[in-house]
Amino acid sequence: MSEKRGFGTIQKLQSGRFQARYTGPDGQRHPAPSTFEDRETAQLWLRNERALAEDPDTWSPPQARVAARRVQILTFGDYAAAWLPGRKTKGRPLADRTRDHYQDLLDRFILPTFKDVQLTAITPDMIDHWYELTAVGRPTYQAHSYALLRTILGTAVDRGLITTANPAKVRGGGSTKRRHKVKQATLSELAEIVAAMPERRRLMIQFAAWCGLRFGELAELRRRDVDLRSRVIKVRRGVVRAKVRSDEESGRQAIVKGPKTDAGVRDVPIPPHLLDDVRAHLRDHAEEGRDGLLFPGRAGHHLTTSSFYGRESTFRKDKSLYRTGHGWYEARRVAGRPDLHFHDLRHTGLTNAAVAGATMAELMALAGHSTPGAAMRYQHAAADRMQDLAKRLSEIAQSGSDV
Repeated sequence: MSEKRGFGTIQKLQSGRFQARYTGPDGQRHPAPSTFEDRETAQLWLRNERALAEDPDTWSPPQARVAARRVQILTFGDYAAAWLPGRKTKGRPLADRTRDHYQDLLDRFILPTFKDVQLTAITPDMIDHWYELTAVGRPTYQAHSYALLRTILGTAVDRGLITTANPAKVRGGGSTKRRHKVKQATLSELAEIVAAMPERRRLMIQFAAWCGLRFGELAELRRRDVDLRSRVIKVRRGVVRAKVRSDEESGRQAIVKGPKTDAGVRDVPIPPHLLDDVRAHLRDHAEEGRDGLLFPGRAGHHLTTSSFYGRESTFRKDKSLYRTGHGWYEARRVAGRPDLHFHDLRHTGLTNAAVAGATMAELMALAGHSTPGAAMRYQHAAADRMQDLAKRLSEIAQSGSDV
């Protein structure tokens, strides 16, 4: 039952509460954002709305006013908590490890400062001050944190939640120079590393260094992915570890997924000098069956980075051995290359391919790159090596002696 009034109507609902609505200056019907406990309160709301509607130039719909008030009190922490699960790139949800990385950046570097700050109250000065004090001495974390903050605020601007320009205005704040300059392993260093690794892990080093495979790709390789007749490794999947967030369990779990791009699906040739090692590994170390893991971890699970990396040997002040090391960290120490990252082996393999004459297209196919940009650095590195070779040839010529 509704009651017609001079301005608006009031209707008693079956629940016993009252609903009020009116026709605004825009000609549209506008209900109250909520129902009322009694008729008098509903009448009071209509009187207030009538007073606002007398000035059509300043009037706005009641629902819009409520939304605007909510925006005014919306904190960055609340908005970020809603932003992260709904974030997509190229129409796809964030990859598990990317989502975990973003959450880590939020928890460690962004939310301690901005969690309770109203979204509309964040200013360029606040962000400048935060940037100067964030992740000091760790430029990569600083750049990643700033880039994430800028992106979240940019989305808020696009959604109209922030009506000014993006307050994140630190010039160059989202970029950083590469601090780790790759010095690729020599053949002798590579041989020492392989010899120092446990037998069941040696082929991983060789596949990384000569075939350019990533750790996640190696850890997910199955027997069926190694075609000895065609002498190729079929890269179709990779494994990553991501945090589990549920009531039943927590921690990290292995997630098998396809490559990020179609270019990541590829057949990588096996250099002939590795074929005997591949056969021996399949015979002695891989799991049984076509789906058996090539490099299994404990109890048939995927190999973890912590298990593979191991630890370096440690020594007392008198140089005597205190604790024996194992795994990748110990192998690179034995080879005199404690600076070498495992991913650098991929750089070694692709650079050697460039030196051997691989074209840009061949490098992209070998590495699984979808754009030439990443492959270019291996051609640049190959050019540097060729310059070193030319320099050594000149030194021989100038010495006047035979080689």
